[in-house]
Amino acid sequence: MKFAVGYQVRTPEGTPFTEIVEQYKDSISEVFFPWQDFASGRSGVATRHGYTDWTAQRQQEEDLVALRKMGMKLDLVLNGNCYGQYAMSEKLANQVCSIIDHLETVCDGVDIVTTASPAIAHTIRQNYPKIELRASVNMRIGTVKGMEYMAEYFDSFHIQRDYNRDLKRIKELKSWADKNGKKLIMLANSGCFSFCSGQTFHDNLVSHESEVCEVENMKDFTPYACWRMLKDRKNWHYFMENTWVRPEDLHYYDDLFDTVKLATRMHDRPDIVISAYANRKFYGNLADLFEPGFGRAFKPYIVENRNIPEEWFQKVLSCNKQCHECHYCEKIFEQSLVNTDDYFFF
Repeated sequence: MKFAVGYQVRTPEGTPFTEIVEQYKDSISEVFFPWQDFASGRSGVATRHGYTDWTAQRQQEEDLVALRKMGMKLDLVLNGNCYGQYAMSEKLANQVCSIIDHLETVCDGVDIVTTASPAIAHTIRQNYPKIELRASVNMRIGTVKGMEYMAEYFDSFHIQRDYNRDLKRIKELKSWADKNGKKLIMLANSGCFSFCSGQTFHDNLVSHESEVCEVENMKDFTPYACWRMLKDRKNWHYFMENTWVRPEDLHYYDDLFDTVKLATRMHDRPDIVISAYANRKFYGNLADLFEPGFGRAFKPYIVENRNIPEEWFQKVLSCNKQCHECHYCEKIFEQSLVNTDDYFFF
């Protein structure tokens, strides 16, 4: 099992991302990256409120060349959930082709394009047949039928993260994928709530973030279901019932995935995330391992990973997922909490 990790120019602490990849290159096979201000499921990386960092593209291009020299596959992420009036336009097709053509001159092109848009997939299939097309996790493909509907466009599929802890379903998906020459990818460290009813709204919001940030928005509205829920102490246990898989539990997936995706594009400490999964061991606040991380929502408590019993994940993999009736994960969550006001760090 190797990892696909999300590119950022440098960490908040100033460490170039290429240095982190170099350190863990034996465990990493792919680096996925957005392109400047093209909608890609996250905030734009070059322009904020009209101010553009004109050095961003040059730095990214230099880093892509360095990553290519390390032997990394390059995965261009074009997975905005909405492209508005241009969603199936010639303009969108031309934009996509111009990016790919430019990257061909910069770093010998890309190996993979991840997208949530069938229109973008269609464009690339027609013009760049050698590029692997990967269905974004934002498409929420979690059934054989879902893959069949998109088999014409995609070579690989991120499985719907809500089924990360359902090995029976994953094996069913893998069986179909193997028979049809497709590949499955799992996103291991998403902090998003499972089966989040606010995800479509959130994804659309991010796609239009450059516009949203330029208007006066409601002062008393929290657009993210997860952060709104976690304001109330009684809802904290939802964290434990989500889709993430701890580094210590990756061994359950060794025969199911050749590549596991780690969300690190917006993470404050991508080196910690990559190290934990590469070594399959993590000591510390589990909430800090995911993206988004909810560490500040639980303060002054941390979710001490060492307090979670090994048998917890075994039970989660075999349960009926009726969390509202079970409360086992809620019990384990409370058991794992440590008040840092009473905690001594050595």
